[in-house]
Formats: sequence, structure tokens, C-alpha cells
Amino acid sequence: PPKTLKGQISFLIRQFGSAKAVAAEIGVTADSVNRYRRGARKHARADVAAKIDDTVRQRWQPLVRKRRQRQAATSTGITVETRARFGYTAPIGTTDDGRFRRLTVHLPPQYAQRLFDARETGASDQQMRQIIAEGFKEVYFRDGGARAMALSDVAINVDYLDLDY
Repeated sequence: PPKTLKGQISFLIRQFGSAKAVAAEIGVTADSVNRYRRGARKHARADVAAKIDDTVRQRWQPLVRKRRQRQAATSTGITVETRARFGYTAPIGTTDDGRFRRLTVHLPPQYAQRLFDARETGASDQQMRQIIAEGFKEVYFRDGGARAMALSDVAINVDYLDLDY
């Protein structure tokens, strides 16, 4: 977030649309906000400066989160760290008993996009786990098509899950 008072006020004016709205939010007059924006006042009172800083941080973080989600869904993908019981359906004669594994797998952007879309539409936890299971099946178990092509279904029972994007 912006560090200087002038930068913080300029950001808030862009967010709220006017100096009057910013003034109402932080508890000063619109003239004071305009003085901060112009640089005529370089420092605000301690209580006003704290209120400005809190307001900027509240408005800044959602923008950062949205930008990172957009980046993960289009180019970088998402990293999933989990400890889960994985089971799968495979041909007769293979070991398909579920067992706990601790995995850190980088899923491609299309899985990140599916997860973000599912969360926005209010998908259940089970539906989101299914998307992750499909990603694990393709990336970890099948290795992108290099092995285990007869693997048809992966079941996941999560002990813990951490997403990083």
C-alpha cells in the first residue's frame, strides 16, 4: 500500500470517488483531505493518520488478493500442500488401497480457475475437493499422461489442505 500521506489520500479518493466521501470515512473535513492530497499538509494528527492507514489497508488487501487470483488462474497456477488419504480405482491386481500421503503439487492454471469459479458460485467443500482430486489425478498420479493411464478415479479424504497462489 502507499506509504506517504499524499499517496494514501490519492488512493482513497480513487476508491471512494470524492474527497467528501474520504473525509466522512476518516473523520476530517473535505478541505483537509484536499490539503493532504495537494501536499499542503505533510502530516496528519496521530489519530487521523492511524484511521487513514487502517482504511487504506482495508481497501488495498482485496485488490492484491484479486490480482493474485487472476494471475494464478491465467499463468502461474496454484500449489496445493496436503496430507490426505488417497484411493483410486485401478485395474485388478494393482494396489488401490487408500493410504495417507503428504504431497505438495503444483496444479496448472485451469485448476486454479475452476477452484476460484467454484468458490464464487458457492460450491460445497466436497465439490472443491473433487476439483483438487482431479488435478492430483492428472498431475501427480498420471504425470501429465506419462503413466497410470488406466487410473479412472481418485478419491481424496483430506487431513489438512493448504493452498498457495
